[in-house]
Amino acid sequence: IRVTNSGISGNTSRDLLQRFDRDVVDLKPDWVSICIGINDVWRQFDSPAILSDAVDTEEYEKNVEQMILKVKDSVKGIFMLTPYYMEPNREDMMRKRMDEYGAICKKLADKYGCIFVDFQQMYEDYCKIRHSSYIAWDRIHPNQVGATLMAREFLKKCEFEY
Repeated sequence: IRVTNSGISGNTSRDLLQRFDRDVVDLKPDWVSICIGINDVWRQFDSPAILSDAVDTEEYEKNVEQMILKVKDSVKGIFMLTPYYMEPNREDMMRKRMDEYGAICKKLADKYGCIFVDFQQMYEDYCKIRHSSYIAWDRIHPNQVGATLMAREFLKKCEFEY
């Protein structure tokens, strides 16, 4: 098995779409996983005055849908993974916005028969027993424990028994 991670720190769905052919399609993958959107939301909160950096829900949906369409007929399957914010309070502004982007992922996964992996729900469940600071200093970048939770959630959807 060869795994190619085409993620680039700080990228938005707009950035990924611009390089999707080169970094994903041209590699002729058997399977594709799409996990994008955290920075689409984060830019709206960490630099709200720079409107050109913001990727709103409408653009986000179009970007992700284009990615799906570029590979859906040439791969065995697509995993659609939600962006996440490790904040259990659903009324937190950034969490509310992240949930909107996650709902788009669910909608597109259902529409195109993608395998849906809900990292937001997984982290919400974790935060019922431990504070997010145990797995991420900023509620976004997981430490080894947070990454392991993500791997386990992904592997469940692969029907991998560990």
